Amino acid sequence: MKTGAERDGGWGPEAENRRRASGIAGRNGRYYDTDMQTISLKLPGDLLAQLEKEAKARGVTKSLVVRDSLEKALRPRSSSVGSCYDLARDLVGTLKGLPRDLADNPKYLEGLGE
Repeated sequence: MKTGAERDGGWGPEAENRRRASGIAGRNGRYYDTDMQTISLKLPGDLLAQLEKEAKARGVTKSLVVRDSLEKALRPRSSSVGSCYDLARDLVGTLKGLPRDLADNPKYLEGLGE
């Protein structure tokens, strides 16, 4: 007995129903947590190639890679993220009258941590 794909050669109403049921659109909104808006985007060829490579490597859609990248780039950074230097960058060099090698001269580090 022939399957639906064999009968219609991969085309026709049965094949279309199979494609819809197996894809993201056939999941009745379960793929996305919220409603999504569609946008159009122009990319240079090399960036598109990188996007396709990343999506294939992760086994996800190009749209998901773009969404993840946008979220990382556009979300405000919390104060708990970053190195100690990042947090105190504006303070570096503001104290006057201290030795220039205070942080790495062994004579100033004696007894530190005891």
